[in-house]
Amino acid sequence: MGLPLLLGLLLCRAGGLLALPRDCIAAEKICLMDPACNATYQALENCSLDKTRFLPLSPDARARCQDAKLDLRSSPLLHCKCHRRMRRQKLCLRIYWTLHASFTRGYFNLETSPYEDPANEEPWKIDYNKLAALVSGSHLAGDSANPCLKATHFCSLNKKCVHLRTYYASSCTKGAESGGTCDQRKCHKRLRQFFEKVPEDFTKRLLFCPCQDELCGERRRKTIVPECSFQDSIKPNCLLLLDSCIKDHICKSRLADFQQNCQPAGISPDGCSQHNHAACLQAYMGMIGTAMTPNYVGNSSTEVSLWCTCENSGNQQEECDQIRSMFISNKCLKNTIQSQMHLSQATLEGQEGLFHMPSLSFQGDSTNTSLASETCQVTKTKTWPDISEYNSMPMASSVYSGAGVSWPPMALLLLLLLLSPP
Repeated sequence: MGLPLLLGLLLCRAGGLLALPRDCIAAEKICLMDPACNATYQALENCSLDKTRFLPLSPDARARCQDAKLDLRSSPLLHCKCHRRMRRQKLCLRIYWTLHASFTRGYFNLETSPYEDPANEEPWKIDYNKLAALVSGSHLAGDSANPCLKATHFCSLNKKCVHLRTYYASSCTKGAESGGTCDQRKCHKRLRQFFEKVPEDFTKRLLFCPCQDELCGERRRKTIVPECSFQDSIKPNCLLLLDSCIKDHICKSRLADFQQNCQPAGISPDGCSQHNHAACLQAYMGMIGTAMTPNYVGNSSTEVSLWCTCENSGNQQEECDQIRSMFISNKCLKNTIQSQMHLSQATLEGQEGLFHMPSLSFQGDSTNTSLASETCQVTKTKTWPDISEYNSMPMASSVYSGAGVSWPPMALLLLLLLLSPP
């Protein structure tokens, strides 16, 4: 290991972070400080499938790429992750997939999610006291006839929610109103912005409102403006949809996140291998605004699906069916959506006198579910702590884990040994 790389690692320890940089952008900067790590990383970048899509790697080149990947396992890039709401998300994801690139064409089952665990994400900043006061003074307090309409009115009480909702609605309908076609790429981008920047207390209410009639169900289905974001004049083959997704770092990352957190398990009571409905729900919402955007199949159904078909799939019929079944036959996803709708219904029924705000996490199986909720009264102030309190992420298990070691003295000792003459 080169001296600059070692110094970077020691500074991370001694500087109070108590962990390797979890952010892939910060980890890359440390790697580039070391000549050996830099050279290996650059070689791995050249191996990316994005750069060799039309010129498949030879067996020898594939072996060299695999060796470079293994060499970087002792670098600060080993356990780096990206945050769902970070500003330079595309750059972070590019770095992640450079390190986790597959050098074969069998890329349907992706590796683990590039995103941080939702429990480690920065909490949303919401002034629940102010929001509760707005609700109590509006017509929302007694209107529960149409939950989806109520969710829309609830969104209008938050400036960011109403602004970004109007923004994506405008982008997704522009052009189509005059008989033309919409700009789906821009529509998808605005949808991603909405679901990334608006607190989930608002987005989940809009997307998973519990409906008892088709009028409400239609409003729920049209939340993402499906005429532009979801459907097209013809249904493409699901294999083409997957291929388009894999070529895009954001879509590929959201798919990996979805596969990890919504993985079904037949023997599990809640249907999920991870037993975490909140993470699955977040992963599902992350797919909206990508090439593989899902949506409800009808106004009277809670089933969701992709807009694609498996007709004429030839000898790839089985793989195509797997893609479709990720949504239409996914017990984990089905239970997750139904759990959220039941939670929303319970919230609607319990809003007399109190204002209930369901938090991010509700997890566990169908027989033992732990539900976290914030019950806010107008007379009680509820604000989130400062973000700076959440800057230190828990240290992942790695070759650098130094349990029981006092790092600042150890860093000084190693520096003296390295810099002393032989």
